[in-house]
Amino acid sequence: MADAAGEERHLWFTVLGPVTVRRGEQQFDAGSPRQRALLAVLLLRDGLGTSAVELIRALWGENPPPTAMVALREYVRRLREALAPDAGMLVSEADGYALRVGAGGLDLKRAERLAADAEQARRSGDPARARELLARALELWTGEPLAGIPGPYGATWRTRLEERRLGLVETRIALDLEAGRYAEVVSELTALTAEHPLRERLRELLMLALHRGNRRAEALAVYADTRRLLAKERGVAPSPELCELRRRILRADPRPPAAEGGRPGYAGGGAARGRPAQLPLDTPDFTGRAALAEDLVAHLGPGKGRGVALCAVGGIGGVGKTALAVHVAHAVRPFFPDGQLYVDLRGSGPCPADPEAVLGAFLRALGVSDCALPEGVGERAALYRSVLDGCRVLVLLDNARDAAQVRPLLPGTDGCAALVTSRNRLAHLPGTHVVALDVMRPGEARALFTRITGEGGEDARAVVAVCGCLPLAIRIAAARLVARRAWTAADLVSKLADEHRRLQELQAGDLGIKATFELGYGQLPPRQARAFRLVALPCGPDISLGAAAAVLGLGTEEARRTLEFLVDTSLLESPAPDRYRYHDLVRLYARACAERDEPPERCEAARSRLLDHYLATAARVYTMNRPGEPLLDHLEPTRYPGLAFDDRESALEWLYTEAGNLLACARVSTGGPLLRRAADLLLVTKDLADSGTGARQYEQTIVRLLTAALEAQDARAEGRLRLLMIHLHIMAGRLAEADREARAAMALRRHCADPVLSSHALNESGIIAGLQGRHADAEALLTQALAAYRGYGNQNSAASALGNLARTYQDTGRIAEGVDLAEQCLALYRKIGATVRLATGHYELGVALTQAGRPEDALRQLEQAACIYQDSRQCLWEAMTYWRMAQAHLAADRSAQAAGLAEEALAILHGSSGQWARANALTVLGHALQRTGHADRARVCWQQALETYEALGSPEAPAVRRLLPVDRPEPAHDADA
Repeated sequence: MADAAGEERHLWFTVLGPVTVRRGEQQFDAGSPRQRALLAVLLLRDGLGTSAVELIRALWGENPPPTAMVALREYVRRLREALAPDAGMLVSEADGYALRVGAGGLDLKRAERLAADAEQARRSGDPARARELLARALELWTGEPLAGIPGPYGATWRTRLEERRLGLVETRIALDLEAGRYAEVVSELTALTAEHPLRERLRELLMLALHRGNRRAEALAVYADTRRLLAKERGVAPSPELCELRRRILRADPRPPAAEGGRPGYAGGGAARGRPAQLPLDTPDFTGRAALAEDLVAHLGPGKGRGVALCAVGGIGGVGKTALAVHVAHAVRPFFPDGQLYVDLRGSGPCPADPEAVLGAFLRALGVSDCALPEGVGERAALYRSVLDGCRVLVLLDNARDAAQVRPLLPGTDGCAALVTSRNRLAHLPGTHVVALDVMRPGEARALFTRITGEGGEDARAVVAVCGCLPLAIRIAAARLVARRAWTAADLVSKLADEHRRLQELQAGDLGIKATFELGYGQLPPRQARAFRLVALPCGPDISLGAAAAVLGLGTEEARRTLEFLVDTSLLESPAPDRYRYHDLVRLYARACAERDEPPERCEAARSRLLDHYLATAARVYTMNRPGEPLLDHLEPTRYPGLAFDDRESALEWLYTEAGNLLACARVSTGGPLLRRAADLLLVTKDLADSGTGARQYEQTIVRLLTAALEAQDARAEGRLRLLMIHLHIMAGRLAEADREARAAMALRRHCADPVLSSHALNESGIIAGLQGRHADAEALLTQALAAYRGYGNQNSAASALGNLARTYQDTGRIAEGVDLAEQCLALYRKIGATVRLATGHYELGVALTQAGRPEDALRQLEQAACIYQDSRQCLWEAMTYWRMAQAHLAADRSAQAAGLAEEALAILHGSSGQWARANALTVLGHALQRTGHADRARVCWQQALETYEALGSPEAPAVRRLLPVDRPEPAHDADA
């Protein structure tokens, strides 16, 4: 569109879309379609006079109406009125009319001028500027050209203008391909070729984009489709250009086609006499990394107009930095016709390359004689930049130590590019496009292994998994397999299975994972080397800054500086702020270093500090959720402090973020003084099991610690762990197992004076008795538990015992007393300021009110419970609350709402370990479905619930069995149930 000033002063006409006239923001009425057709004809004549006869033929064709001349004159009159005060631009001539539009007043002329400027920029070696101008030209097309204009003249020009647009699009896409934007244009070209299936230039560009994007088979398929379509529609063969491109693809020729008109300016007057070609051999079986390669190619392409194109690839040793860099360098080689320089800077070794010596080698390769080489880095760097001025040279600096080593080796002018690889972050090189290279994706890793060995399947998957998808490890493993014909991939998996020998097994000839890691470790200062060893000791998936500080015995800021140093050297990863992790193989190496270089007592002290950190912090989270419970007074003492939280939400976020790490720490803390603290850590993280977060891992950790407690004959630790097992069994509906554990816990009460064990064992035993229908035992046990809790000031658990007693009263027909106890339970939770436990009070009261025939009051309580459970991430309890709400809706004869809530409970429980809760939801869903006329589906739900109850040995099984008919076959399971 016209520039702003021009738009304000002059009329602006458009034909590359609807035919319009405007001045600034004001648009004029161009009249009827035929009148706009006249305006279009005059505009497209570009100021030349057009006879009335030609205008009539353009508007009406060969058979105009008798009134055509009269209508033409009327259209002219109306146009003049519309163009006022610029009506003078529409002039009458001897036998017709002409429209004299000011400079830049027509969108078509503006587009043509931009296209001409783009061609000039392309021929001058500035493809980026050319692409920008073409994009501006294409923006002027605002829809179908001459949209709505009748007549043959309009139809002809619509075709002509669309052809012009497509030509500009093709040129712009060709420039995109030159710049390496292969992936970006494939989707666009796919759509364009579908819209214009017989346009061979678009097909050619699509083939080229697919070929350069490592999608060779697809590119050849495009050719086959094109040949078949042309033969069918036109009876011709593909163009010579298309055939030649196919031949090049078949030869795997990566070179781009020469740009039309050549590339003037690529070798300027300052070009040196030498034309180096120093790139190492591209990896023949290079696999994957397509998106990263495309990204680097796009940044290294010519004509960026922003000085030297500089890219840096960083990552741990063995991740494939050099392979990627060399592969990309070969891909962009045609863009740098004046040569390619390469050097291994040996930055990961003890003797990094001297920049002065490297500059000397580069200058010799560029044609500078030895006698002309100056002394010193500064003078050599200046000469180097002068020699490269006006040239297009690619410099590949492999294995750099730091930015100081790289800086003198960088070219100084536009046209050249540098690609650097380093294990260290090169943050001090301004304008660098940094690629942090990670391990391969599993699919890419398997493809690499299979490409080398020819073996695939599950064994190949297992090999790349134990190699951590690290390319060097995969290549070593594959090389070992290829070199030993008697081996299979399964044999290799077996040899790599032992973590203690894995690094030794990953050795083939002069390639070795351990040696690769040793290079980086050997350069670390003492403090960072110690941190590298010790932070690898924990077994969790990652580690937070606070936990790492505890392991190291350092303050937070000092620990952060130390860990960030390791991140900068690619020996440690930082997936998120203040979180750190090792690659699996690096962790194995770091632990081996700890075994070799650290005294055992120092490693044990580090583990103890970490356990203290987790226990102290988790205990704070526990008591924030349970005010009124003095558990902190009855935990094992900790020497290392934990974290403090400003609010409950941040405390919960810490708990669920650290779940895997907490359990991993507890799982390995089975010996000596660590065992009791590990048991207490599980005690104060019980919410993890109720939330569904790692419930299976939580249970496995309890079992492991319980075995250790039995071996150590530690009754206190054993008793607390049994309490947790009881809770898990109850929540899962495994009442027989829960009862067995409860009896063991009750026996332990006599062997250790632990108020936590004594009171909770009574409470859990009372719950089990109630669920098993032993109501007298339940009431007696829960009454004792309530007294025990009150005896040592545990108000939170006293409220819980009141809620359990309320359930027992309801089960024995004392409904009103049950409601009263539930109200006392809720009142006590409110009094002590409970948070998540307040939901338990609402839940218990809601259940009691449902039993009392007050479903509306019950739903109000249960809705509040569900909200709190949801906010507290207690998924299992949230689902159980929905089940109870479904029961209340059924009691109020609202079957549809009951079914919806039961389905919501099932959705939450999907894939969780809460099978008993799922059976409860299925049972109530069956009742709701039966009432709404879905009897078959109801029976499916009840059948599934019965199978679960019977598998668990739950007392609900007989009641559900009675719901199922015995005289007809069971319907097939409904997947929606």
